[in-house]
Amino acid sequence: MYNLILITNILRILDEKDMTKSVLAEKAGVSISFFTDLTNDKANPSLRIVEAIADALETPLPMLLDSSDMDASDLEALTNRKLSCLPKGFVWKGAVLSEFEAYQVEQWDKKNREILSKEVKRNKK
Repeated sequence: MYNLILITNILRILDEKDMTKSVLAEKAGVSISFFTDLTNDKANPSLRIVEAIADALETPLPMLLDSSDMDASDLEALTNRKLSCLPKGFVWKGAVLSEFEAYQVEQWDKKNREILSKEVKRNKK
């Protein structure tokens, strides 16, 4: 599952940066044949290789594994399983934020997790 999310994000970022696979492979220090196998889901990269790819793309490593920009049907197709759903009115989103915005989001996240935790406890009774 994570390989497909990784591949999808790598290909999306390559397109956004107008970079070729061969340039990325060279910058990341991996062979083009390995990179081709990776993008065809025939290779399992080590964390060290994924880090090198993230550095070559000038992208934070977690962004390569982030699935929050994909809609639920795409994620379900990638993972071949039904995703667990948040209660009505809650969504999961990823974003690039200023430090102040990130602080605000952290506060909202904390508050909402407390609400969800109480709801889960209430449903177990």
